Order: sequence, then structure tokens, then C-alpha cells
Amino acid sequence: MIDRRALADRHAVEVTGILPRSPLSVGNGEFCCTVDVTGLQTFPDRYPVQDRTGTGPGTLLATMSSWGWHSVPGSYDLAETVRAYETPRGPVPYVDMRGDLSGAGEAPASAAESWLRANPHRLDLGRIGLADVTPAEVSDVRQRLDLWSGTITSRYRLRGSPVRVVTACHPERDVLAVRLESGLPAGGPSVRLAFPYGSQAWGNAADWDRPEAHSSTLRPSRGGFTVERVLDDTAYHVKVATNGQVTEAGPHEFRITFPEATAAELVIAFNAEPLAFQEVASASARHWARFWSTGGAVDLSGSRDERAGELERRVVLSQYLTAIHCAGSLPPAETGLMANSWRGRFHLEMHWWHAAHFPLWGRSELLERSLAWYASALPRARGTARSQGCAGARWPKQVGPDGRESPSPIGPFLVWQQPHPIFLAELVRRARGTRHALERYAGIVLETAAFMASFAIKGPGGYALGPPLVPAQESYASVRASAADPTFELAYWSWALGVAQRWRRLLDLPPEPSWAEVAEGMRRPRVRGGVYAAMDAPPYTVPDDHPSMLYALGFVPPTRLIDPATMRATLRNVLASWKWDTTWGWDYPAMAMTATRLGEPETAVETLLMPVAKNAYLPNGHNRQTDTLPVYLPGNGGLLAAVALMAAGWEGGPPAPGFPADWSVEHEGLHPSP
Repeated sequence: MIDRRALADRHAVEVTGILPRSPLSVGNGEFCCTVDVTGLQTFPDRYPVQDRTGTGPGTLLATMSSWGWHSVPGSYDLAETVRAYETPRGPVPYVDMRGDLSGAGEAPASAAESWLRANPHRLDLGRIGLADVTPAEVSDVRQRLDLWSGTITSRYRLRGSPVRVVTACHPERDVLAVRLESGLPAGGPSVRLAFPYGSQAWGNAADWDRPEAHSSTLRPSRGGFTVERVLDDTAYHVKVATNGQVTEAGPHEFRITFPEATAAELVIAFNAEPLAFQEVASASARHWARFWSTGGAVDLSGSRDERAGELERRVVLSQYLTAIHCAGSLPPAETGLMANSWRGRFHLEMHWWHAAHFPLWGRSELLERSLAWYASALPRARGTARSQGCAGARWPKQVGPDGRESPSPIGPFLVWQQPHPIFLAELVRRARGTRHALERYAGIVLETAAFMASFAIKGPGGYALGPPLVPAQESYASVRASAADPTFELAYWSWALGVAQRWRRLLDLPPEPSWAEVAEGMRRPRVRGGVYAAMDAPPYTVPDDHPSMLYALGFVPPTRLIDPATMRATLRNVLASWKWDTTWGWDYPAMAMTATRLGEPETAVETLLMPVAKNAYLPNGHNRQTDTLPVYLPGNGGLLAAVALMAAGWEGGPPAPGFPADWSVEHEGLHPSP
């Protein structure tokens, strides 16, 4: 058996100074708090997130939750952004965007486009830091994230005196607990608690420049105090249990001092009831010991390859990070609960990359928290499908909790998120049993498949997808009116409809003839020069963004549509010619999955650990992309899905197919992939 305590302990994160890109976090999937070297959020400006919308930088030191959302007042209707596109079935209405959108920023063409893209946005719930302290006053930092207990212990000197701070999060309640011990006189440093307005900016979840737009009302409560927060239609309360004394220091700002205490304790509960510090710390320790002791584990310590230690570090830290950022009641944002990429709104095409690994690693319940959200979004998704002349439910792309699509020249035209609920539900079924999955997700699977079958259009050569359409490789947004038949989506459509048909049999329902006809009759992807094209329409393939044609075999299990020899040639071509600076973090595990399905374990390891900027993993374990996308959790989740495939294989495939023969790979608790 793997020594799981040793596995977790050897990848505990240790910090000896301010690392602007790599702060540490505690959380429970639904709630998360990220801290600096003080164990609190004392120096937010030293951990910046660059903004794409021109409003100034944000910070990685946020306190966020799945439930904390805000909208500025506005009365715009999505119908204001709808435009008709010609399709093989006639004119069809699509949500669109007439303004400009690129990786560098966005320029909405109307107030409606701007508001609908930015609202609702995820809210930074509050800032908790030492008061009146500068970075120059902090020295001799020794900070450690102990994975086995889920706690951060921060030791340092403040103005020459020793300080020790322990930070923990309750595993089931949105409660943060802090204990501060100090050698400073007069009770040690005071703590500042401050609250912002919601921000519509990219990266910055906090607007500190509108104190008149919200209220923070202080009230005494048992064992401490309560701050009642109101921001337009958003309201929440923050209850603080403490042995300190609170005073108002300014608008939305409170100071907590500890004139008589040798150790300061704060338990800060967001829309929850506070507990004692030790209750929170003990609950955290029990939870994380159980987390690491159960589910999947991979031990590479016996490997001689010098890359093995780094891969094992990424695997262990990715398990922690996805558990605290990607295991809530909503599909996660791409930056999780750490910063507001796309204003904290989540992208459903990324849901698989965030969370599909959970059932593969024996932790299905962490996926199921967010998989249940699709049922609440079903009425809107049905309405979209119906408005476009299709059956079933068409899932949106970029949304908040309400499931309302965002104006965009890309998102409403994507289709590769459509099969995701089928794939995710099938992973749950395989991991937790058929009855469990059918009772919870049959409706989502059947509605999803009904749309897919009716969306495909029969024509010469078989059933086609689009136009209009934007492939997973979003480079073709400018030709969305004519884009059609992307290789990846054709294979994914065929495979997922076959899975949905099996679900019908498991439900004792008769087969749906149209599903079988579409699944078996999808057009074969375009081959040009002996390799798969990205899509079957000009310009066919552009060598930037996602090399998505590869994912038709790897991410997607084998289908009749994909020839392995042609895919092998395509993989070689991509590795020789692609523009890696334009890729995204999940592309590397996706390519590793393709190499694994093709029986090329050395290529799988090489792509998984390719030394390029978009595949960098920081000391805290996060996959960094750019200054505006400083953490990218689809990369972490994709890494775990790829390693599961490489270590445990897939149904009907060879055993242990994905690692070179000279690697020593010990694994337990992993489920084979489909």
C-alpha cells in the first residue's frame, strides 16, 4: 500500500518570502480564502492580477464563495443581443456580440452587451489583514501549508518580534479560523476587516471606490460581533467570534484589537455560525486526513526519471487545489475562488476539465455537488434549444448561477460543452453505480442527447454540425457563420450519443432511433495532407489556440470516425509546428491523453511536462497562464484526468498504458476511464 501520509507530507508547500504569483489558500470547495506570508490578507497589492478592462489591477488575496454574487442595477434583456444566422434548417436566432472581444480585452458595442457580460459577478466577501503593517516590517518568513491537516502555519518576525499565525477553514461551513501568537507588547498587532463593493472588472472582484453604494452595519453578537452587508440586491452577514475588541475605523472598515490577550483568535463565519478556533482546526485536520487516506493515489517516488518528482508534486497539489476551488455547488470559474477571470462567471466547456477527474480518483461526490446544478439550468437550456428549432436542452457557455448566456461572438456558438453532462454523468455511473446515477442524472442525459440528435443535420457524407459554429479551437470565431464539422466535435457527438443510448437501455426505455442514426452516421472528419484538419471548412487548420483535432481520440474514447494511424500523424504534426504560446494549460494533459490512447507513453510524459510557459506550475501548485490569468484550474484538473488514464488505463484498453517502462508507478483507488 502507498504511504499516503508520506506522499502528502513530501509536497507540503513551504514559503520563505513574498511570492507575488504564489500565495496559499484554505477552503472547502464552496468557500475559499487566500492569504499572504502573514497568514492573512495584509499585502493585497503585492499579489496582483492584471485587468483586461482598464480599471486597474486586482489581487489574488480574495475571500470568495459559490453563493457570493452581485449585480449592479440594470434592466437589460438578452433579447437585445440576439441576431439571426443562416443555418441548414433556415434562419436561427443566436445570442451574439457586435463589439470586439479578444485575449487582450473587450469592447462591447452597447450598454446591454457590457452589463450582460459583467453581471452577475462573483463577490470578494471581505479583506482580513494585519493593520498598519508594511512588507518591510516582516522578516524571517517560514510559512507552511500542511496538506494532511489543511492548515497554513505562518512564522515570521514583525518589527523584530516573533509571530505565529495558524489559518484554517471548516470543511463543511464557510468559516475561517485564525489564531495569532505574538511576542509584541500590548497584545500584539491589530487586525483590519474591510468590505468592498462588487466589481464588474476582469480579475478584480472588489471595488473600493464606491463606499456610498453599499452598507456594512456593525452589531454586537454573542462572543463577538456581526457585520450585516447589503449591496443592492445582495445581502449576507459576517459573524466574528473573537477574544478581541472591535471598533469602526472608517466606512466598511473595522479594527480588532487584543489589549489583554497573549494569543488572538478570530473565527469569521460568512453566512454561517462561528465555532471555536479549535473546533474549526480539528474539523479541518480530520477532513483532510480522511481525504488523503481515501480515493485515488499515485506514488512515483520509486522512479529514476528526474521528471517523476515534479509530476508527483503537480499531481498531489492539484488534488488539493481542485478540492478547495472546484468542488462547490456550482461549476467553477477558471480561476476558481481565487480571482475573477471573466468576472467569476463559469464556463461550461471547462466543467469537464475542472471536475471529471473526481470520479476517476474515487471522489465522485466532489463532482456531484456541481453536476446537480444542470437541473436548475434546464428550463433556460430547453428554451434555447426550442428557440433554435431543436429538441432537448442546449447548454450555454459563459454563465452565472442563473444559467443565462453571455453576449459573445464565441460562447453561444460553441457546441463542445453539449456532451459534457453525458460524459460526467457516465463517469459517476461507473464510479458509484448505475442506480445512483440514473436516479439523479437521467433527465439531464436524455435532454442533452435529444438536443444533440436534433442539432445534427443530415447531408452528403452523413450528419453534420453547423454552420454557424465555433469549434473548441476558438481561432475560427471570425468565420463562425460558415464554420462546420470540427474533427473533435464530430467524434465527441458520436460517442456521447452512444452513451446516452445505453442509458436508455439501463432505464428500460426503448432505443431512440434518431440517436442511433446520428451517432452511427456522423460525417468522417476532413483529412488534409495525411493529418486531421481542425474543421471541414476554410481555413481548415490554424496552428494556434487548442490543437483540438487531437482530442477526437484521447479525450474522446475510440470511435469508428477516427483512424489511429492518421491521428498519430496528426500528433506528430502538431508537436512539430504548433504555436505553444497561444495554447492553454489543459492542452498538455489533453495531448498526453491522445498519446496514451495511441500507445506512446514517452510522448505522453513529454507532453504532460512540456517546458513551456502555459504548462508552468507554481510553487503553490497552480497552473499559471498570463498576468491576467495567473491561475488556471482546468490545467490542474486535466492533469489529474490524464494521469488517471495513464496509470489505470481505460475499459478494454491495455493495462498501465501511459508511463514508460522504466518508471515505477504505484497507484491505488483509481477508476479506469471509458
